[in-house]
Amino acid sequence: MENEKRYKEDVAVNDGDMALNIISWLFGIIAFAIGVVNTFWGNDPGFGIFILLLSFVYFLPVNDILRKIAGFTIPKLRLLKILLGIFIIWAAMGVGELFDKIELMMNSF
Repeated sequence: MENEKRYKEDVAVNDGDMALNIISWLFGIIAFAIGVVNTFWGNDPGFGIFILLLSFVYFLPVNDILRKIAGFTIPKLRLLKILLGIFIIWAAMGVGELFDKIELMMNSF
C-alpha cells in the first residue's frame, strides 16, 4: 500500500532515447544487410566488409566503449551517425550498385 502511494506521485518521462535506439538498430540492420550483399554478391568484397564494419556503429554503445578503451567520447555522436548513414546509403546506391547486386543474389537462389 505504501509503495502504491509513492509510485502514483512519480511521472514517467520519455526523453526519446528509446525511439532513437530503435531507429539506430533498424538502420544498423539495414547497413549490415547491405554489407553482406556487397561482400558475397559483388565484385568488391572489401567494400562490403567496410560497410559491414561501419554498421557496428549503430549496434554498439560506441561512446561507452571509447570511454573505457581510450578515455574520451565523441561529443555529437548522433550527428556523426546521421552523416555516416547518408554516406552508407550514397555509397551503396551509387557506387556499390546495390540493386544490381540484389538481382544477382536473387538469381543465385
